[in-house]
Amino acid sequence: MKYDIKITKVKESRLPQLDFDNIPFGKVFSDHMFVANYENGAWVNPRIEPFAAFQIHPASMVLHYGQSVFEGMKASKSLHGKPMLLRPDMHAKRLNASGARMCIPEIPEDLFLEAVHTLVDLDKDWIPPKEGSALYIRPYVYATDEFIGVKPSESYTFCIFTGPVGPYYAKPVRLLAEETFVRAVKGGTGEAKAAGNYAASLLPARLAQSKGFDQVMWLDGNEFKYVQEVGTMNIFFVIDGKVVTPATDGAILKGITRYCVMDLLRDKGYTVEERPVTIHEVMEAHAAGTLQEVFGTGTAAVVSVVEAISYQGKVIEIAAAGPESISTLAKAEIDGLRSGRIEDAHNWVVPVDSPALINM
Repeated sequence: MKYDIKITKVKESRLPQLDFDNIPFGKVFSDHMFVANYENGAWVNPRIEPFAAFQIHPASMVLHYGQSVFEGMKASKSLHGKPMLLRPDMHAKRLNASGARMCIPEIPEDLFLEAVHTLVDLDKDWIPPKEGSALYIRPYVYATDEFIGVKPSESYTFCIFTGPVGPYYAKPVRLLAEETFVRAVKGGTGEAKAAGNYAASLLPARLAQSKGFDQVMWLDGNEFKYVQEVGTMNIFFVIDGKVVTPATDGAILKGITRYCVMDLLRDKGYTVEERPVTIHEVMEAHAAGTLQEVFGTGTAAVVSVVEAISYQGKVIEIAAAGPESISTLAKAEIDGLRSGRIEDAHNWVVPVDSPALINM
C-alpha cells in the first residue's frame, strides 16, 4: 500500500446489535471511519478510527459558507462472500470534479481508493447478505478554517463512513414536476454533489410531499420546460420502445448508476437516447399511449419505478412495471453485478483489497 493508514479499532463492535432484516436507510452506522486532513497544501494523517462525533469550531467555514462535497457508493458481497465495489474509480473522479467546482483541493485517487478498500475490508461483516441491500459508503470533504470571511478555506477534512442499508424506495414513487423552484442552471453547481444543492431542494420536496407526492421532478430554470432529474436520482423514460434520458448539460448530475444502466441496456439491444426531454413530450406520449415506463437511477435508489407524474394539476398514472419491463431488467442487472450472479463483461466490479487498485 502506498499510504500508511493508521488503524485504531473499536474495543467492542456494535454489530451484534444489528438486525439485518430491519435496517432503516441512513440511520445505522458501522464501527469505523476514515479521516484525513488537508494542511499546508497536502493531505496528511490518513487514519481509520472508531466512528464518533467530530469536534468543530463555531467559526468553521463550512458552517457559514457551505464549502462541502460528498459521494455515495455501495459495497456488496458476492455469492462467495467476497466484498465488492461497483466502479469505485468513477466515484473518486466525480468527488474531485465536485471539489474543483467548490474550490476544494484534489484528493489523490489512489488515496481515495486505498481508504475505501481498507475501511470496507475492516467493516465487511456489516455488509447485509440479502441481494438489494448493501453497505452504503459516504465519502465527503468539508472546509475547516476557523475564519469569518468569504474565500476558499485553506484546510479541510476528508472523511469516509459506512452503514448497512436496505432499499431506498420500498415502493414505486410519485413525482411532482416543479414549476416554481429550480434545482440548478447551466454554470451553477448542479453537476457537483455539493451539500448546498440538497439543502435548497428540501422545501420543494416537503411541499411536494404535502400534496401526496414522494419527490420533485426538476425542470430547467429558464423555461420550466426541460426535464432535468429527480430530487434523489436521474430519470429515464421509455417512449415507444426507446429509452430516453435527459442529456447532462452542466445542470444535471452525472450519475454513475445512470451510466451503468445506459451501457447495460445498450448491451441488451435497446435504443438509448441522451437528449433534451420536455415535460410536454412526456405528457403527450402518455396521452398517445406510447409512454411505457418511467424510472429513476442512483446509488441509493438503484433503479426505482415511477408510477405517477403531476404537471400543471394533471396527474398521469404510469403502468406498473412487470417482470419483462426495462426497469425490472435494469435493476436485476445492477443487483446481479453486485452479487456476482451476472457476469461482469465490463470489468466494473472490483473485489475489495484488489492489488491492482490499492497499489496504484
